[in-house]
Amino acid sequence: MILLVLMASVLILGVTVYQYDEQTKDYNIQRFERKESITKETIELELKNKTSFPVNTVNLSKIFQDRIYEISSINKLNISLYDLEGKLLKTSLGNAFEKIDKKPLSKEVISKLAQNSNHRILKTAQEDGISFQSSYSYINDPKFKRIGILEVQFTQDNSEIEKELREFISRLSLVYLLMFLIAIALAYFLSSYITRSIKTISDKMEQTKLNKRNEKIILNSASSEISILVDAYNSMIDELTESAVKLAKSEREQAWREMAKQVAHEIKNPLTPMRLTVQSFERKFNPTAEDAKEKLKEYSKTLIQQIDVMSSIASAFSDFAKMPTQKREKIDVIGVVKSALDIFNEDYISYQHSEKELFANLDKTQLIRIVTNLIKNANQASENTKSPIIEVKVASEGNNIKISVSDNGKGISDALKDLIFEPKFTTKSSGMGLGLPMIKNIVEAYDGTISFTSKEGIGTVFTVIIPKT
Repeated sequence: MILLVLMASVLILGVTVYQYDEQTKDYNIQRFERKESITKETIELELKNKTSFPVNTVNLSKIFQDRIYEISSINKLNISLYDLEGKLLKTSLGNAFEKIDKKPLSKEVISKLAQNSNHRILKTAQEDGISFQSSYSYINDPKFKRIGILEVQFTQDNSEIEKELREFISRLSLVYLLMFLIAIALAYFLSSYITRSIKTISDKMEQTKLNKRNEKIILNSASSEISILVDAYNSMIDELTESAVKLAKSEREQAWREMAKQVAHEIKNPLTPMRLTVQSFERKFNPTAEDAKEKLKEYSKTLIQQIDVMSSIASAFSDFAKMPTQKREKIDVIGVVKSALDIFNEDYISYQHSEKELFANLDKTQLIRIVTNLIKNANQASENTKSPIIEVKVASEGNNIKISVSDNGKGISDALKDLIFEPKFTTKSSGMGLGLPMIKNIVEAYDGTISFTSKEGIGTVFTVIIPKT
């Protein structure tokens, strides 16, 4: 809006100046033509009725000896008389006793005048900053015989018009300035009104999440365009809510399918050797053999081992499936982490803490579970390391407690980093890949976060952040 007002002001100002200039040119031409016409009529009348000299080229200077000054003064222009060859005979410039240094007419002017069907030439020139117009035409005797050339020169004085133009532009500029200020104020209020509604919509859009309940936008006063946008957003929220419900249901069903597949797969693994053991025992077992008791004992041991495996599988899936109960009690994190480390006998595991006590509202059992699982993972990652080092650190970090477990093991490749917390993913030859996802569930249940950094061949650092009491 401001730009349009500014452009319109500049354009109107330019058109105004141009129009004034054109009107001034037309006015000067018309004025000059009137003065020229009167001058020619006066000269023709003088030649017909008022002179006692024979009307010819030679006597032109005598006929208009004094009269040329009167005609020039009355019409306020300069008059010069030339013979047909362009030689100056008489001019109103100066006075009767003053010698005027005026050049004869150029051959170009004489030639153009002879070729022009109207026998008149109009020229505009500028000299010493003064603009003037000159016309050249033939002087005829009473019998219409050409006896000389008349030059009428009119000096343009546009000072009054230019003064009026400046005054008009100054007044117009004040009006435009007022319009410009009004446009700025109006644009500000309009943009504030519009952007306020748009800002509300933008804030709501930024807060829109698929996994949470989203609020609709309610605007008491808004333009029709903004109202349409708000209605579209509210409709989108309704559709998003429906889609989120469907998606959650689909994800739950898919998760259970995947879980069922994984449970079936893990249970089949120990069932196969159990089946083979039973079949082998059925074929080869001889009750009367001397080693029958030892073979029965070996057979029972094998079955018990596989049953233990199945039991551990069932326990792992059970622990993962149920969210950790959020039992909260004030515990000393430094002391609990130390007690979790007591079950490990490796001398390369070290424990560092910057303070004597750090308290948090957690479940002591779950915290021990987190620490032991991370240390087990670090141990397994450092199995093939020549001089393994595992460091457990607990430190205060603002309103949070930071627990880090680092190792110098094989590290995690970039291709696998995004899968670390995914259920069923594991880099070990045995195991079900549920340890880290389970830890993540526990940590997030207590409003904490877990992350890691790792470089292949250098090691890995897992960091757990939990809030203080």
